[in-house]
Amino acid sequence: MNMPVLPTYDDVVQAAGRIAGTANRTPVLTSRTVDEEFGAEVFFKCENLQRMGAFKFRGACNALAKFTPEQRRAGVVAFSSGNHAQAIALAAKLLGMPATIVMPHDAPAAKVAATRGYGGNVVTYDRYTEDREQIGRALAERHGLTLIPPYDHPDVIAGQGTAARELFEETGPLDAFFVCLGGGGLLAGSALATRALAPRCRLYGVEPEAGNDGQQSFRSGAIVHIDTPKTIADGAQTQHLGQYTFPIIRRDVDDILTVSDDELVQCMRFFAERMKIVVEPTGCLGFAAARRMKAELKGKRVGILVSGGNIDMARLAGFLAG
Repeated sequence: MNMPVLPTYDDVVQAAGRIAGTANRTPVLTSRTVDEEFGAEVFFKCENLQRMGAFKFRGACNALAKFTPEQRRAGVVAFSSGNHAQAIALAAKLLGMPATIVMPHDAPAAKVAATRGYGGNVVTYDRYTEDREQIGRALAERHGLTLIPPYDHPDVIAGQGTAARELFEETGPLDAFFVCLGGGGLLAGSALATRALAPRCRLYGVEPEAGNDGQQSFRSGAIVHIDTPKTIADGAQTQHLGQYTFPIIRRDVDDILTVSDDELVQCMRFFAERMKIVVEPTGCLGFAAARRMKAELKGKRVGILVSGGNIDMARLAGFLAG
């Protein structure tokens, strides 16, 4: 099998220039309460305040901006549980191209509504019995569309890496950096930026306990496939890492950690009550893991990538009231 040509930090730099003025440069927030709890300086890169509510817009914007005129005329197809769906739909709308999005029938209603609101043509499937990748490939072949997967694509990875690049530009080098892990696009892109800008920083990917395929892959040295995990972190319900994301993660990441759904709820509640921001369960993965490790982080400078804030308000209210 031919080895894929992996993206580099130079691709991240080019992506930053390509999406500048379209993607938001999201804020880096701090909390005195968190700093006191950790005995450390903690910086939250808030991609929940990105356009369409998640970091995914960066990769989608970068990938679609590189389409040829012929590709733009035909359109794009993508498969996603929600955030990549919205990102592709919005980026396609801004670039004037049609978008078809394959989404699970039980995806959060707010994400489906937003995807349709951005002009995406939504095709639903059963995430537990059907293969979204196969459906996406079939649509691409049938209609001449260009398939942009949610994480395993060099242009997507490069785009996602721009969030970490912005964080390091603002904070300078960090001692530890916690990044959410689903399929690995955000973590792989963050790894490229981290090794270029803060080579001594310890970089951690964080998954839900129920879906630790990345941790298993990292430990074994080969991509491990799992059944669709049952977790409230719907953005991390992936079944495997990618042919592009895994080699970068294996090379550049220090460890893969896991956290429980209960810990995610606690972090969601903290973000809402104390920092006044809405963060979806997947977006809390990094904070939850850092909290587990706070004894080891004392006196350190810590970065946490908050990946998204797209959650149904009724579901959020349920979590906060529980």
